[in-house]
Formats: sequence, structure tokens, C-alpha cells
Amino acid sequence: MEAKPRGDESHGPSPRRLGAATLGLLKSHIELFGIELQEQKARTLRLLLLAGFALIFGLLLIVGLSSLLIVALWDTPYRLPAMIGLCLFYAIAAIYCAMRLHAAVNDESSPFSATLDELARDRERLLP
Repeated sequence: MEAKPRGDESHGPSPRRLGAATLGLLKSHIELFGIELQEQKARTLRLLLLAGFALIFGLLLIVGLSSLLIVALWDTPYRLPAMIGLCLFYAIAAIYCAMRLHAAVNDESSPFSATLDELARDRERLLP
């Protein structure tokens, strides 16, 4: 026959061990949050830089091609329709890009999903 534990051990973990476990969980969650925050910051900076360069080079290309087209059609009767066509093209492209941007912003998952998932698992383990 096995001997039953004596003292505080029969009533569950001691407050000291419970406090240490809680602090350990809190520390791991804070570390995970910090790592995710750094990853999100680096990702956001990279996206902003790429978007900025794409915007600059795209605008330079659009200005150059538009000027080339207008200069090429300057002495023809198609000068005005070419300008109107370019404006319509730019308007449609702007609307398309705005719609894609809106969809991308709304489809973004939570940047701290791993931390939230870990907190939910800990909550399930701690609650009866």
C-alpha cells in the first residue's frame, strides 16, 4: 500500500509553485508577444519600402509612357481621344488598386494570433 502524502501536498500544488508556474507562463507569453511584435514591425517596414519604390517607379513609367503617346499623336486628329483614353485607363486602374487594397486590409489575419492561441490553450488547461 502506498503512503498518502502529508501536509499541503494533499490539497494540491503549493501557492509558491502555483505562483512560479504562473510567472513562467506569463514570461513565455511576453517573450512570444515580443517576437511577434518584432516580426510584424519588420514585415510592415518591408512592405512600406516595397510599396514606396513600386509607387515611385510606377508613376515615372506612367508619366513617360503618357508623354510618349501624346507626343506621338500630337499632329493627328487622335490627340484628344488619346488623352481621354489615358484618363479613363488611369481612373479604372486607380479604382481596381483601391479595391484590391481594401480587400487586402480586410483579409489580414491577426498579427498576434500565436500569442492569442497560446493564451486560449493555457486558459483551457487551467480552468476545469
